[in-house]
Amino acid sequence: MTPDPLTALETALQQLREGDLDGQNFSNHARELASALSHLPRRYGEVLHDLLNRIESSAAFTEESCSFSQRDLIESVQMWLDRARRQAQASMATPTA
Repeated sequence: MTPDPLTALETALQQLREGDLDGQNFSNHARELASALSHLPRRYGEVLHDLLNRIESSAAFTEESCSFSQRDLIESVQMWLDRARRQAQASMATPTA
């Protein structure tokens, strides 16, 4: 059984947090998973791609900088994941007649 793309993305995010995955590899993996998230509104994809672009850009810095805080970007992706999961659950809920 294929894991839920949001769960797979959350696992990859945890690996990024722990240093087991670098920003570029996380971003590449997340972009692959994004194609399986077509059930979410288009805006979710736009926001995710924007966050991934910033994570890739932050890889150029070895330390935290004012413009690219890796920790803040990771937390932003976590917030995106939380909202995407709520949106996915809401869209799967069917009204009772």
